Amino acid sequence: MDRFHEMQVFLAVAEEESFAAAARRLKTSPPSVTRAIAAMEQRIGTQLLARTTRSLHLTEAGQRYLEDCRRILAELNEAEEAAAGSYSIPCGQLTVTAPVLFGELYVAPLLGAYLDRFPLVNINALLVDRVVNMTDEGVDVAVRIGHLQEPGQQAIQVGEVRRVVCASPGYLDRHGRPQHPTQLREAKIATSSASQLISAWQFVDGEQELTVPIEPRLVVTANNAAINLARIGWGMTRVLSYQVAAAVAAGELEIVLDAFEPAPLPIQVVFQKGARVPAKVQTFVDFLTQRFAQDRGLNPASQRPS
Repeated sequence: MDRFHEMQVFLAVAEEESFAAAARRLKTSPPSVTRAIAAMEQRIGTQLLARTTRSLHLTEAGQRYLEDCRRILAELNEAEEAAAGSYSIPCGQLTVTAPVLFGELYVAPLLGAYLDRFPLVNINALLVDRVVNMTDEGVDVAVRIGHLQEPGQQAIQVGEVRRVVCASPGYLDRHGRPQHPTQLREAKIATSSASQLISAWQFVDGEQELTVPIEPRLVVTANNAAINLARIGWGMTRVLSYQVAAAVAAGELEIVLDAFEPAPLPIQVVFQKGARVPAKVQTFVDFLTQRFAQDRGLNPASQRPS
């Protein structure tokens, strides 16, 4: 077994924290994984993995070696891609990530058109409501809401979204339309644990920041569930403007307290900086940037009431 393959085995074991899981990932047998790690530790002369009957974790030397393995394997992959012409011709596997609902509404509908334009590219789309570590999880392009790029990454802003409070017109007719954020303490509120806005909502009153403690009657695990509860008239919720744009346009939801909204959040397309960017990454970034720029739903001027 060559050293590059040993590094791939070690990387899989470290990330999976299991010999058996690493073997499944590499489509090989657990004994072969165990032998590869043992041979690597013997050759290097130090223990990389601390093993017990119930757990497996990296030693300090193993953590340093893991970082080196990731760098070396990334450089090897880059060299192979360059030799194969991937810096001039879009080809190979492209991994992208986006928040779940934004990905479903705005990213996924564009993927087919991109693949039709570039038939040598395949896409793996990871739609999750967490900040993915692009390096650790092999992500080429991320669509992110907020200032979330990390060192070594380039971010292109492609739009903005607002943080809006909304309810159905029927609910507001029955309970009144709040004129100030402090009145939300009296409202029935449904919120999502994915929003990280469970105990307090931020507003701006004049030039002063205003934090309003809230006590949601109902906490759900998905933004769509909170939105649907508001849409059927149960209570109020706070989400990002793109998530309710269709319901607001249809008259199912009404935005309130827009005069107190904090500054919009940027929508950014993020990718790794480098002297050379693979053609599959550059063409996808250019494609998304152009399409998002044409989408009026992501244009803050068309979102904010006149």
